[in-house]
Amino acid sequence: MTTVTLVVNGAATTLEVPPRLTLADALRDKVRLTGTHVACEHGVCGACTVIVDGLAVRSCLMLAVQADGAEIITVEGLARHDGLSALQAAFRKHHAVQCGFCTPGILTTMHALLTEEPDADEERIREVLSGNLCRCTGYIPIIAAVMEARAAYARREPAP
Repeated sequence: MTTVTLVVNGAATTLEVPPRLTLADALRDKVRLTGTHVACEHGVCGACTVIVDGLAVRSCLMLAVQADGAEIITVEGLARHDGLSALQAAFRKHHAVQCGFCTPGILTTMHALLTEEPDADEERIREVLSGNLCRCTGYIPIIAAVMEARAAYARREPAP
């Protein structure tokens, strides 16, 4: 076992993990944050995307020991204390979710994009979104929601 210290959604967390445990499994099984979903386990679908030190990362491909000392934001960390983030509210408004399995990865991916590029145009949003597979909603309501949420990021919405 190896000791790792992470800051997850603003809270310092120390874990004892086997050296080959993925970050996704550590978040789900050790930290009990089950919003991060595991699907393909090959980094292709994007369902397991979390934000590690500001970057969208496939947590099924990263070992927990590699994240030692990192700041991690999961989908649970996107919500604000007073309610949904602007991005989450836009997803709700535009019905940009069906079964919801892919939604956490899409939300974290789009949050990372808009944090860095609040003026991302539709083409850029589509390009980044292409790394997240959704089999239910189609992408039109997702893109509409992200386009609407850009204004909040341009105003520098406080980080969760």
